[in-house]
Amino acid sequence: QVQLVESGGGLVQPGESLRLSCAASRIMFSIYTMGWYRQAPGKQREWVATISSSYDTNYADSVKGRFTISRDNAKNTVYLQMNSLKPEDTAVYYCRGVRLRAQGEDDYWGQGTQVTVSS
Repeated sequence: QVQLVESGGGLVQPGESLRLSCAASRIMFSIYTMGWYRQAPGKQREWVATISSSYDTNYADSVKGRFTISRDNAKNTVYLQMNSLKPEDTAVYYCRGVRLRAQGEDDYWGQGTQVTVSS
């Protein structure tokens, strides 16, 4: 019933930009910490960026200074602006929503969107 749907992936050349979106439904979006993760072929899924319910942001060192995570609570959407893309950024990018509850943690994932950076 909970849905996180990523969009905006595609094929770009090195140095170009993409903006990913993740639209959430059926959750109280504003209280969720939202994050972006990525998984390249043959590699572990890795954390990319996080934005808290209070708009605090954190980034993996590999993307710091190039990527920007943001959220629009009115639209129930989290974004990942990716600039200066590199071939090593090629991966399936996943949106994640996490909410801490008394009985545990709610943890939802989107289906992923492919980002390919290639000449």
